[in-house]
Amino acid sequence: MRTKRYFASILLCSLSATIVAQGSGPPPPMPPPPPGLPIDSGLVVLSLVAIIYGIYKSLQMSNKTL
Repeated sequence: MRTKRYFASILLCSLSATIVAQGSGPPPPMPPPPPGLPIDSGLVVLSLVAIIYGIYKSLQMSNKTL
């Protein structure tokens, strides 16, 4: 009876090692690359609009205080 338990323990341990050692299949596919959105195409226009708006607001504030 004791020999059967040893044999069963060794068998289960060897099977578990075999199951763990098997690969899970091919690797998952790579994610798609991020979209190539241009950042600098409207940066000059945005800067000019911000400067003009800042000048407008500063003139508007100075006219209110006078």
